[in-house]
Amino acid sequence: MGFQHPDISAFPEISLVIGEERARAGSGADWAHVYPGTGRVTREVRLASPADVDRAVAAARAAQPAWRALAGDKRRDLMFRLAAVIESKAAEMSPLLTAENGAILIAGGHMTADAAQKFRYYGGMADKIDGRTVSTWGGPALDYVMYEPYGTVGIIVPWNGPLFAATMVMAPALAAGNCVVLKAPELAPWSLMKLMEAVHEAGFPAGVVNMVTGGPDVGAAMVSHPGIDKIEFIGSGATAQKILASASQSLKPVGLELGGKSAVLVFADANLQGAAKRGLSGAISASGQGCVNGTRLLVERAIYEPYLQMLKAMAGHVKVGDPFAMDTFVGPVISQAALERIDGMVRRGIEQGGEAICGGAPMDGDHAEGYFYPITVLAGVDPASEISKNEVFGPVLVVTPFDSEEEAVALANGTDYGLGAYVHTTNLARAHRVAGQMMAGQVQVNGSGEAMTPCVPFGGMKHSGHGRLGGIEGLREFQQVRNVWVNLQD
Repeated sequence: MGFQHPDISAFPEISLVIGEERARAGSGADWAHVYPGTGRVTREVRLASPADVDRAVAAARAAQPAWRALAGDKRRDLMFRLAAVIESKAAEMSPLLTAENGAILIAGGHMTADAAQKFRYYGGMADKIDGRTVSTWGGPALDYVMYEPYGTVGIIVPWNGPLFAATMVMAPALAAGNCVVLKAPELAPWSLMKLMEAVHEAGFPAGVVNMVTGGPDVGAAMVSHPGIDKIEFIGSGATAQKILASASQSLKPVGLELGGKSAVLVFADANLQGAAKRGLSGAISASGQGCVNGTRLLVERAIYEPYLQMLKAMAGHVKVGDPFAMDTFVGPVISQAALERIDGMVRRGIEQGGEAICGGAPMDGDHAEGYFYPITVLAGVDPASEISKNEVFGPVLVVTPFDSEEEAVALANGTDYGLGAYVHTTNLARAHRVAGQMMAGQVQVNGSGEAMTPCVPFGGMKHSGHGRLGGIEGLREFQQVRNVWVNLQD
């Protein structure tokens, strides 16, 4: 007996929004969406094609002059209205978040509340966009700086958190005066279809927000399109390389938020139980399919064994199962291919000297129909091994001991990634000292994800990308700078 299959009668119908057009299907190929909890097809979606991208870009460019000229308080009010509509649809959106990628149901409420909060936060900035004057020398002159929108922004988001990712980009881009063309991922399209219903209900002018549901060909068409002025991509490094190669032909700016292999540093003076609880929950959030998850645990040797035992005990009490059940904390991974890839990495990690203190193989029984992998903790992992250096994107933690602060910092910085880092200590001086040495875009001290709010900048270093989303920095990502110098002497 398997787990509950989604009720497809509640699924949204609109898969393409271009200007005034709200269509059930694009002009591309059919795609059979599979629900990861059961491995069965939910509904077929007719994807968009590059020709649909052309029409979406044309609609955005036609709408952009009026949207840019719209007074800031009017943009603010529309974004506030959108936030309210999203909140009113929370009960409808939460099951869709589960149905599209297997996210646990209890996360749906958080995701919808977060989406609304982003539009409120950046809506509050829309009527406060100003410039600045610059002191000059060399003669009487007035110099001032203006912040201008790019025009049309192409947004490509991943399947693991499409609503979270899309709103993280849409909110600042719209507040800055840009129009957008959004690609909903074919693996997880439903929440963004519902979001577009909310955009329409909030009364946004036609063409300001356009959506095409599509695969890699649609994303490639967006990146190469001369009518898109900037691309914002959230996803894998391999895809980012292709995007940068394409965008280089037109010198189009690209913002990138990519993968991670975030380190969790646990020092002997830390609150051990709190550090273990946060270390586990931060790693297995979204079934381990989160770019900023802290999946690489570095533990001071003096507390290494008791920390492992706490992790093992806590993992044994976490329910892995039906994501529609309110007591489930870990659901399935996205696909059979992902399940096999995760299992292969774990097996190689064990072959390379890691010890599985829990988990270590795909789940059977009621879990066998879906794509379920248990919480897996590999102890004693060589920092140079594949599973220690590369993103697994599953509920898998690797744990390595260290003997000194210097060694911990070196191990933490010893990968190509640099998205997040977590430091557990009660020593305030050490907390600031170590945080200042992390090659990561966001460092949390005694935390496991609480900093992921709209008001703080988020982004990576090294192979984890560049640019920032969140805070005033997120608004600046979607603005160009114009400098004006006025001669006051003649």
